[in-house]
Amino acid sequence: MTRIIALFFALFLIVSSYGQPAKPDIITKQNGEQMKGKILEVSDAGVKFTYTGETVVYVIKKSDIAKITFSSGRVETYNQPATQTAPAQPAQPATPEKSAVTSSAIATRGGDPHNKVAILPFTLLKDGLYAADELNEKAQDECFSYLNKHAGTLTILDPQTTNSFLLKSGIKKEALKEYTRDELCRLLSVEYVLEGTIMQNKATQTSTQSSSYSDKSKSTDNNKSGDGSKNSSGYSSSTSYTEQNFDNTVILKIFNDKGESLYNEQRKALFSSTSQDGYVSTLQYLLKRTPLYHK
Repeated sequence: MTRIIALFFALFLIVSSYGQPAKPDIITKQNGEQMKGKILEVSDAGVKFTYTGETVVYVIKKSDIAKITFSSGRVETYNQPATQTAPAQPAQPATPEKSAVTSSAIATRGGDPHNKVAILPFTLLKDGLYAADELNEKAQDECFSYLNKHAGTLTILDPQTTNSFLLKSGIKKEALKEYTRDELCRLLSVEYVLEGTIMQNKATQTSTQSSSYSDKSKSTDNNKSGDGSKNSSGYSSSTSYTEQNFDNTVILKIFNDKGESLYNEQRKALFSSTSQDGYVSTLQYLLKRTPLYHK
C-alpha cells in the first residue's frame, strides 16, 4: 500500500511540472515596452522573436533593445551608456556616425506636422569635391527664398531652424543618409522633407583681350630761321582675361512622412556659367514643377 501511495505521489509531481506553462523570454525595449514570447535567433541584423501563442516572426533591431531576459534567467544588455572612463585609444580619423541614440528616443521638434516642409542641408559638389559649408547654406537659402514665395497653404521651415535642430539632435549633415526620410520627418515634426544636390563641373574657358595705344608728340626748334619739326612717339599695351565656365546640374528630391518619394528629378543648366550662382535658374525651374509649388 505504501508503494502505491509513493508511486501515485511521484506521478502527481511529474504531471504538475508538465502542466506549468514555460517561462517566456522577455525583450525590454529602449522606450520601456516589454515583449514576451520566444526568441528564435540573435544575429547582427537583429533578434527574431515570436509572441506567446503566435506563429508570426518579428525582427527587432538591436538598436531598439535595452535588454533581453531569457527564460533561463540569463540577461543580456544592449546600448547601455558607459559608466566608467575607457582606456585612452589612439586617435582615429573622424568618420560620420549615426547618433548612438535611436531616432525613436530623440526628442522631436514638436508641433503639428501637417502641411509643414523642411529643407534639408544642400550638398554642393565642385568637380566631385565637397564645397565649403557657406556655399551649401547659400544654396539651401536660395531654395527656401524661392519656395517660400510660392508656398500656398504650406509652411516652409526656415533653414536656420532646421539646421539648428538637427545639430542639437546630434545629426550632422554627413550623417543624414543614415536616416530614413520618414524618421527625419518625425524628428523635425514636418509632413515633407526636401533635399537637393548641386554639381558644378569645369567646362570651357572664356578669354578676352583688350589693347590700347598712347601717342606722344613734341616740337623741336633746330635752326635759327624758326623752322621747326615734330617728333612722334607712343606705346601700346594689351590685357587678357581668362574666366572658367562651369556646367551646373541640380537634383531635387521630396519625401513625405511615410517615406514615400513624391518627386525625384535632375536637370542640367542649358548654358555654362562663370558665376557661383549659375545653378539658381535651374533650381527654380525644378521647384516650379514640384508638388509643393503654388503660383
